[in-house]
Amino acid sequence: MNSPDPIELEIQSDRQRHAAAFEALVEGRHGDPFSLLGIHKSGKSRLVRCFQPKAVRVHLVATSGEALCEMQRVHPYGLFVAVMPAGKRRYLLKLEFADGGSELVEDPYRFDSTLGDLDLYLLGEGSDKRIYDKLGATVSLIAGVRGTRFAVWAPNASRVSVVGDFNDWDGRVHPMRLHPANGIWEIFIPGAGNGARYKFELLDSAGRLLPLKADPYGRYHEAPPGNASIVYESRYEWRDEDWMRERSSTPRLDQPISIYEVHLGSWRRRVEDNNRYLSYRELAEELVDYVRDMGYTHIELLPVSEHPFDGSWGYQPIGLFSPTQRFGAPDDFRYFVDACHKAGIGVIIDWVPAHFPRDEHGLRRFDGTALYEHEDPRKGEHADWGTLIFNFGRREVINYLIGSALYWVDEYHLDGIRVDAVASMLYLDYSREDGEWIPNEHGGNENLEAVEFLKRLNTELHAHGAVSYAEESTAWPAVSRPVDHGGLGFTYKWNMGWMNDTLLYMSEDSIHRKYHHDKMTFGLVYAFNENFVLPLSHDEVVHGKRSILGRMPGDDWQRFANLRAYYANMFAHPGKKLLFMGSDIAQSDEWSHDRSLDWHLLDHAPHQGVQAMLRDLNGVYRGTPALYERDFSEDGFEWIDWEDRDNSILAWLRRDHHGGFVICVSNFTPVVRHDYRLGVPEDGAYRELLNTDNGRYGGSNIGNDSLHAEAEGAHGRPFSVRLSVPPLATIIIARA
Repeated sequence: MNSPDPIELEIQSDRQRHAAAFEALVEGRHGDPFSLLGIHKSGKSRLVRCFQPKAVRVHLVATSGEALCEMQRVHPYGLFVAVMPAGKRRYLLKLEFADGGSELVEDPYRFDSTLGDLDLYLLGEGSDKRIYDKLGATVSLIAGVRGTRFAVWAPNASRVSVVGDFNDWDGRVHPMRLHPANGIWEIFIPGAGNGARYKFELLDSAGRLLPLKADPYGRYHEAPPGNASIVYESRYEWRDEDWMRERSSTPRLDQPISIYEVHLGSWRRRVEDNNRYLSYRELAEELVDYVRDMGYTHIELLPVSEHPFDGSWGYQPIGLFSPTQRFGAPDDFRYFVDACHKAGIGVIIDWVPAHFPRDEHGLRRFDGTALYEHEDPRKGEHADWGTLIFNFGRREVINYLIGSALYWVDEYHLDGIRVDAVASMLYLDYSREDGEWIPNEHGGNENLEAVEFLKRLNTELHAHGAVSYAEESTAWPAVSRPVDHGGLGFTYKWNMGWMNDTLLYMSEDSIHRKYHHDKMTFGLVYAFNENFVLPLSHDEVVHGKRSILGRMPGDDWQRFANLRAYYANMFAHPGKKLLFMGSDIAQSDEWSHDRSLDWHLLDHAPHQGVQAMLRDLNGVYRGTPALYERDFSEDGFEWIDWEDRDNSILAWLRRDHHGGFVICVSNFTPVVRHDYRLGVPEDGAYRELLNTDNGRYGGSNIGNDSLHAEAEGAHGRPFSVRLSVPPLATIIIARA
C-alpha cells in the first residue's frame, strides 16, 4: 500500500483549515487577502495560493522559466494551491485558459507593502505634503517588476478591491491590503500600466456592496458616463526652468497683474468641426498668442479639475488631482502651462475646496460613511448648490485638499490658486436659516476648522512659490494679511464691493449718475484694507445679468464709450485687474458655456475699438509703475476731485515708489468739458498716455495734444492744467 503523498496531505490540510476563509475570498468578502494569497509558511512547508477565476490550470514557474509544479484547484471558482519546492523563492504563475491560450504573470500577492513606516505615520498624521505620491495610482518598478501601485483611504470599508481593464472589472481578483492604523488600502499590480482604466470596489462595514468609486487621487479620468480613473505616468519634459527659478515664496505685490479669465471650453471652438473644443495644445498656440498680443500678465482658468457636468463650469469637481480630459491628457495641460511661461504669462486656476457633488462615483459616502463630508446635513450640505461640504476638522481631508493644491503648483507649475466660495467656508450659517446650522464651540457662526485650513493652505502655497486669491464677498477681516499677523494668509482678495457698486453706477443713465456718485468713490474708503483684485468676472455676465456692454446705457455710441471709460477707470483704480473673456471684444450677449465667444463681432468697428483700447491700456498699465507699484498703500493714491458729482467727473493721482505719478480723469456724462481746470502737483508739460475717446477706438477724438501747468492753484494744489475732458471717457496723463 502506497504511503500518502505529503504534498497532497499538506494541501488537503490547508484546505480544511481555511475552508471558511477560502469561501469568503472567492465570494469577494475577505478583508485580509494578503493573509491567504501569495506565499506563506505552513509547518515546514511553504504554500503558494492564488485566485485566478478565469484559469483552468495554473503552474508555478521559476523566474528562469523552469516549470516547478502544477497548482491544485482547491475551490471550483478558481482558488489554487501548491507547495513551493525547496530552495525556490521567486515564482511566476502560468495560467492556462479554456480556449487553449496561456499567460505568464506575476503574482501581486508576493509583493510586500509599498508604504513604509514613515509614509504611514505621515498619512495618519495628515501631514504628508506629497500625499499624491503615496495614494492614488502610481506606475512603479518594484523588485525589477513594472506595474502600478494603488492606494486609497477607506477606513470604514470591510473590503476594497481595484477593478479595471486588467481584471475584467472583477472585484474578487485584486482585493487590497489594509493598514488598520490609518485606514489605507494598497496593492501593487504587476502589468497594470499607463492608460489602464480602473475604479475601486468597496464593501461597507456591514459587507454591503457600494457603487464603484473613481480614485480620489486619480491623475486622469475617463469622460462620462464611464467616469473611470485612468493610470497615468507623466513623460513631460519641462522647459520653463528660468521662469520657475524666479518664483519666490515672498509674493511681489508691487508688480503689474492684469488677468484674463478664461473658460477653456467656450473661448473658441472649431465650429466647422462639429463645434468641438480646442485641445490644450491648440490653446497653447491660439489662446497664448492672443493673451500675449493683448498684453495681459496672467491667464486665470475656470476650474480645470475633472468634473462630470459641463454646466457646473468646473465648480463641482470630482477629480481634484486631474486636469479634465475634455481638452486632452495631463501632459497636454503641462504643455499649455509651459507655453504660457515661455510667453511670459503666469497661470492661475480656480480651485474648489468649498464643496463637491453627490455623484455616486465621487467622494459622497466613499466607504459607506460620511468620510470626506459631515454626517450632519447642517454642517455637510449646501442646499443652494445641491452639493456636500468637506469636513475641515478631519486631518485626512485637510491632507487631501492641501495635497491637491500643492499638486497643481508642483506638478503643473501653476503660479496661483484662486479659491472659490471662501465665504461659504468661513461661515457656518452661510445661506442658512435659524435652526439649519450648528454654532461653533464658542457659540459663534465662524467655521473655525475652515479658518485653520485656509491659513495652513496659504502658508504652504507661498512656501511652494505660488500666490493665492480669495473669492470672498463679506467683511471678514484680514483675508489677505499674513497668518503671523492674524490674517487668513491669502495674497489677494477679490473686491466684490467695488465690482457691484461700479456696475450699478455704470448701469445708470448718465443724467442720473450724479445721484449715485458715491458708488464710484466709496471703494476708496476701504481700498487699502486688503490686497484687492478688481474683478469683472464670469459671474457678472450670466444668469440674466447681461454682458458688461449690455449694462451700458444710451445709444450704441454711448454704450461703447461708457464701456471704454469704465475699463480705463478700472485700470487706473488701485488694485490688480481681472477681466473675463468676451468682455475684451465687447460681447453683446451673455456668456454661454456651450458655444464659442462671438469673435465675428470683431468685423465691426466698435468692437474692434474696445479690443484695441484694451490692448493699449494693458501696455500703458504695464509700462507705468505708478499704476501698480503702490496698489495697496494709501500713500500711492490721492484724490484730486471726488466731489464733482454735478459733472460726474472723478480725478485722482497715482504715485510710484520713486516719485513718478500719473493723473487720471473720468467723465461719465456725454458732455464735453472744455477748459476744465484741474489741480496738479508740479509745474511743467504734461501729455496723455491714454484717452478712451481716441478716434482709433471709436471715440469722438476729443483730447489734449499738449498740456502745460499754469501757476494757478486748483484743488488744493499750486499748479493746474486746463483740459478738454472728452465725453464718456477716461484719460490718463503723465509728465511729458
